[in-house]
Amino acid sequence: MSWMLVAAVLLATAGLLVLGVLAIRLWLDVRALAAGVDRASRALAAAAEDLAEAVPGSRAA
Repeated sequence: MSWMLVAAVLLATAGLLVLGVLAIRLWLDVRALAAGVDRASRALAAAAEDLAEAVPGSRAA
């Protein structure tokens, strides 16, 4: 009966390790996605500024 307890503890530990690895991978993917969103946002802001400068009379002085 003792081996069943050891097996259950090892299985639970392995499950927690797998969840930990998946959580780290998710965190890294979220960081990469946030960096991509930041770059895209900055590019859109720059494009909007360029467009506003290109349209005559669009700036209120």
